[in-house]
Amino acid sequence: MQTSQTVKMLSALAQESRLSIFRMLVQQGPEGLPVGTIGERLGIPNATLSFHLKELLHAGLVTSRQSGRFIYYAPVIEAMNDLVGFLTENCCNGQSCGPSSAKPKSATAARIRRSAS
Repeated sequence: MQTSQTVKMLSALAQESRLSIFRMLVQQGPEGLPVGTIGERLGIPNATLSFHLKELLHAGLVTSRQSGRFIYYAPVIEAMNDLVGFLTENCCNGQSCGPSSAKPKSATAARIRRSAS
C-alpha cells in the first residue's frame, strides 16, 4: 500500500460519522446495508449521509451496488486489512513487543479475521 492511499483512508476515517458508518458496515459484513438503514441507525440526514458515503467510497473503504430501488454500501475488507497491515508492518522494529502488547494484537487480528468471514 502506498502512503498516499493510506493518508486518503485515514483522512476519510478521521471524522466521527464516517468512522461510525464504516464500523457499522464492517460489523454487517460483505453484504452491506442499504443507505436508508445506515441513516436510520445512525440518525444521519440523507444529504449528510450521502456526503460521508462518497468520501468513504473515494477512499476505497466501501463499495456501492444497486439492487432494485436500493443502493447498498459494503466495506472493502481487503482495504481495511491492508491499512492495518501498513500501520503495523514495522511494529517494534521487527522485534517482539513484549507480553503486554501481545494480547491487543491478537484481539485485533481476530476481529479482522472475523470481519472478513
